[in-house]
Amino acid sequence: MCAEGVELVDIVDEFDQVVRVVTRPEMRAQRLRHRAVFIAVQGSDGRLLVHQRSYDKDVRPGAWDIAVGGVVGSGESYDAAAVRELAEEVGLHGVLPTPVGGGTFGDESFELIGRCYHVIADGPFVFADGEVLQTRWVNRAELDELLLTHDVMSDSVALLLDCGLITVTG
Repeated sequence: MCAEGVELVDIVDEFDQVVRVVTRPEMRAQRLRHRAVFIAVQGSDGRLLVHQRSYDKDVRPGAWDIAVGGVVGSGESYDAAAVRELAEEVGLHGVLPTPVGGGTFGDESFELIGRCYHVIADGPFVFADGEVLQTRWVNRAELDELLLTHDVMSDSVALLLDCGLITVTG
């Protein structure tokens, strides 16, 4: 963060090398390639925790997401961002999820390099930052149904599929 409280983001090239630092609003407005983390939260029973994003989010408000995560801050490592996002979004403090791979993603909203993580946790979860409207646990069939019937964050779906954290049959 800079002195005014504006989040700073590293802009990276296709090799994940930092080329400059901008504010988060600049990154969004110009659709600049940045780093992000995606954490699949799975219960001990095998179900996946999914959540509906707040209507205050800067991209795809109200959409469903199958991963906890977000933008990696300037100078922050992927692992540190994953730990921070778990604490901020679901209240799991000091938990280092297992890294499982990564990849690139781009669409009309995003251009990013992402790293995927996995954690097994049954809660309790705390959704204190206002980024989550509601959550559910889904099994594989329910995940397929969610993907077919709801607006779901395409970056999370693509990267978790690429990393082998989810499979779909639909």
